[in-house]
Amino acid sequence: MKNRFLWLAAVIMFSASMGQANDLESLFKGYLKKKIAPPPQEQPVASVPEPTNASAEKPADLLMKALLGSKVSEAEEVRIGQQIAGNLLGAAPLVRDDGLQRYVNRVGRWVALQTERPDLQWYFGVIESDDLNAFAAPGGYIFLTKGLYKRLNSEAELAGVLGHEIGHVLRKHHLKLLQKSQGIAALGGLLGKQLKNENEVLQNFIGNGAEVIARGLDKDAEYEADRIGVVLSARAGYDAYALPAVLAEIGHVAKDDQHVSLLFKTHPHPEDRLNHLSEAVADKLDSLPEGQSGVGRFYRLR
Repeated sequence: MKNRFLWLAAVIMFSASMGQANDLESLFKGYLKKKIAPPPQEQPVASVPEPTNASAEKPADLLMKALLGSKVSEAEEVRIGQQIAGNLLGAAPLVRDDGLQRYVNRVGRWVALQTERPDLQWYFGVIESDDLNAFAAPGGYIFLTKGLYKRLNSEAELAGVLGHEIGHVLRKHHLKLLQKSQGIAALGGLLGKQLKNENEVLQNFIGNGAEVIARGLDKDAEYEADRIGVVLSARAGYDAYALPAVLAEIGHVAKDDQHVSLLFKTHPHPEDRLNHLSEAVADKLDSLPEGQSGVGRFYRLR
C-alpha cells in the first residue's frame, strides 16, 4: 500500500515537507474492532426542511446570544445549517435524479455512522453545477457538484469526498468561521430590536449561504478534514487511498480552468493536500485490511 501513496505523489510531483497530524492515530483507534458491513440498501432522497418561524423555535434573542457566545446547541447548529443549505439550493438546485440522490445519501449516511455523531440527521445531495467542488454546512448538510461527481470513478472515492465534508461538520469548522466573522459584533446590535421573525435575524447573520461557503476555511481545517476523510472511509470498509486518488485527479486540472476556480480559491492546492496527507499517514495504513473500491456499485450518471 505504501507504494500506492508514492505513486500518487509521483503523479503530481510534490515533495514531502509538511507537519504530521497529531490526531491521526486517535482517529484510527478502535478501527480494527469495528464490524465492517456494506451500507444499507435504501435511503430517502436528500431534502432540506423549510425554515420555520419563531413560533416553533427558540426566540431570536436566545439564538443570537448562543451564536455570539461559545456554546451552540445541536438544535441551533442544525437551524443555522438548514438556513445555509436552503440558500445554497436556491442558487444551485439538486440534480433531478432520484436514484442518484438516494445513492449518495446511502453512502454518505453509512460513512457518517462511523463518526461520533451517528445520530445527527445527515443530508447529502448532488447539486446542478459543472464546477468541481463540495460543500458542508453546520448540522450535517453536505453537497457535491455534478461536475465533481462525474470525475469520481468508484464508491470509495465518493465515500472519501463525503468523509472530508463530514469532517468539517464534526469539527464545526464553518460554525466557528461564522462565530469569528467580523459582522458578529455589529450584529449584536440587532438583539432586542423588533424584527419580522427569527429567520430575518438568521439571514442577517448568515447572509447568502453560497457566499459564506465561498469565504473558505483556513488551510489547517482543510488538512484536518482530509485526514478525517481518509479515516472515515477506511472505517466504513472502503479503500483508504481513494480520497488521495481524487486529489491527484483534481491536481491534473489546469489552474486557469473555470471549473476549479472556486475550489482552488477556497482550498489549498491538491498538491499541498496530498503532501500533508502523505506526511500524516506515512505507514499507518499498512496494517489495515485492504478496503473495497465499490466500483460495481457506483452509480453512473446518465
